[in-house]
Amino acid sequence: MRPALLALAFALLPTPAFAWGGTAHAVIDRAAIEAIPADGPVFLRRHVDYIAASAALPDRWRNNAENFAKIEEDPNHGWFREQFAFLKPIPRSRYAFVIALFKRYEAIKASDPATAARTNVRWTGTLPYAAMEAYQRIIVCMRQVRAAQATGGDPAFAEQHCAFDVIRLGHYIGDGAQPLHDSVNSDGWRGPNPRHYTTDRSIHGRFESGFVDGMKLTVADIAPRLGTPGHRTGDMFDAILAFLDTAGNRMEEVYRLEQRNGFHDFADPDVRALVYERTGAGAAMLRDMLCRAWAESATPPARITPEPLDFTNPAFDPETGSAPG
Repeated sequence: MRPALLALAFALLPTPAFAWGGTAHAVIDRAAIEAIPADGPVFLRRHVDYIAASAALPDRWRNNAENFAKIEEDPNHGWFREQFAFLKPIPRSRYAFVIALFKRYEAIKASDPATAARTNVRWTGTLPYAAMEAYQRIIVCMRQVRAAQATGGDPAFAEQHCAFDVIRLGHYIGDGAQPLHDSVNSDGWRGPNPRHYTTDRSIHGRFESGFVDGMKLTVADIAPRLGTPGHRTGDMFDAILAFLDTAGNRMEEVYRLEQRNGFHDFADPDVRALVYERTGAGAAMLRDMLCRAWAESATPPARITPEPLDFTNPAFDPETGSAPG
């Protein structure tokens, strides 16, 4: 095939919707790293260009052609709260969450097949689990950075490991800050619609990519909005769930603003304010998690006895084969 035709063929291949678009993800990551204080993991500044340029990488793992990767990765980008309102509290294990969804599916598949069809991991999402998994991997590699620094060794490879997982964490936190990633109304309004919100699936891209690119979002726009680092203490999984709830509570606002002019006016002050607030919140949360991970990496990993895989651990869950964190 001639080069021009080959390029056209690749251009026509289906690709996943890039959450927040490349612009906002890169801005969120760069703003978070630039806001790290002197007592935080400042070594990440050496890798900020790599991290920002790779901010949309997890979306590239969602192509239909690579189905194993897609099946694993797709749910990590959403948290459709309406789909699992029955589940309280939220399990502290990805697998316990999946099992709970399946049990619900089994219970309602005959009486409510339409709801059952979306009571599964693909249509609920696993974003907080993906974020916690990346966060804890960062703690581990930050311990390696500290060890190299303490012994006069070269921390370069350990820093690179951290930078790669920051790409993952930054993407999931960035997605979670976008209200449409925290609702079943992610791609057009579903169900009863008394306010006549759009059912057009393109609302997602028109908001997070089209408008953000059109308004030319920059780090300077959101840097003053980050405030001082928080989340110094407390349970990080609970903090992530609260962060996602805050974003999800803004979902209907996106639809109200879309009714105004379909996100065509890049000077619209209300849409711009929402973008600034949400991307700023994402950058602040990412900055806080990186600083917290650095603080946690200063101590050796806690010794868990009995270990999580031990059947005698009081929290051992025989359905997942492990005790949750």
